[in-house]
Amino acid sequence: MSDKSRLNVLVVDRDDATVVDLKDLLAAQGYRVQVEAEPSLVLEQVKSGKAQLVMLDVSPPADRGIDLLERIRAVDSDVCVIAMTAMPTVEVAVRTLKRDAFDYLQKPLADEEVRAVIDAAVREKGLLIDIEARLNQIVGERLRARRQGAGLTLKQLANRTGLSVSLISQIELGKSAASMSTLHKLATALQMKMTYFFETV
Repeated sequence: MSDKSRLNVLVVDRDDATVVDLKDLLAAQGYRVQVEAEPSLVLEQVKSGKAQLVMLDVSPPADRGIDLLERIRAVDSDVCVIAMTAMPTVEVAVRTLKRDAFDYLQKPLADEEVRAVIDAAVREKGLLIDIEARLNQIVGERLRARRQGAGLTLKQLANRTGLSVSLISQIELGKSAASMSTLHKLATALQMKMTYFFETV
């Protein structure tokens, strides 16, 4: 797997055996793996956008793990979190899932189950493991939001720019990279600066 197609996974667990197993499993899948146990450093990584997926231990004392999940949600409401526990209970499962954990896994972790859950997360959460694809998606979402905010149809925007409906649609869906010339035409037609497409990216 090429460098640009690696998913960044942050493992948050104090159990050395679990950490070693997860690092080996995820690295074999071609993912980049970071390990952290200190809550403030976990939050720093999440806030900076360095982690696309977090494997978070919520084993007893479960409150510590769930508290960290709440703090993660406070800085990033969308990052994908998969919870893990050595002592599963219905109460902890409910509390974890209520805080938008993608899944709740029981230790010792089964390799096949971990792979299946991460594959599902990549599909369902739209985790982009290609930097260019991620940028295309952001630009597309911002273009669509601006076009709809202006009350324009794809056809109307196409008429204003001289671009095809198909091309604009592909850009909005993140399936096509827009050239600088194309973005300039779109920005002009929507009466905005080109930098709007890339702010905070």
